[in-house]
Amino acid sequence: MADNLHFRETGTDDIPALHRLIESAYRGDSAKRGWTHEADLLDGQRTDQGALAAIVEDPAQVILASTDGAAIIGCVQLSRVDQRLAYLGMLTVDPDIQSTGLGKKLLEKSEAYCRENWNAQAIEMTVIRQRSELIAYYERRGYCRTGERRPFPHGDARFGKPRTPDLEFIVLRKDIQAALPSSAF
Repeated sequence: MADNLHFRETGTDDIPALHRLIESAYRGDSAKRGWTHEADLLDGQRTDQGALAAIVEDPAQVILASTDGAAIIGCVQLSRVDQRLAYLGMLTVDPDIQSTGLGKKLLEKSEAYCRENWNAQAIEMTVIRQRSELIAYYERRGYCRTGERRPFPHGDARFGKPRTPDLEFIVLRKDIQAALPSSAF
């Protein structure tokens, strides 16, 4: 990774770049250059610019971006669920630089952000049950399966078109209250 790597909150001006990055990492042939894609499970879009705008404009949510110079090369969505819990979603790294440690850094920055800005004590996420390599990645970083499962939004094209009818999410959770020191957000 480059030496001029920075992390910041995104705004509405970032939406086109965020959309391109997210779609390139989750869907289609470009996503298959990386290892975290959903292209074998889903067709269609991962998100749209309207959904990203709603996240950026919501005071209980943020999209953090990792930039290399002016280019956004990674991002993550964070949502404040309640006084103690945050939700992490759409962790994205440019497919050409996956396996460089940027995903791990985005997770660490996300945990620090939620702890420092929202006083969150835990973060949860949902991962498609069939993505065993990705689940194992999160488990290596301290996220644990809760045993809870949530339905995939079948029939809602805003989230993609499943190639199989048995997609569902599992819930992973991590306690972040006693985590590493501040990372300055």
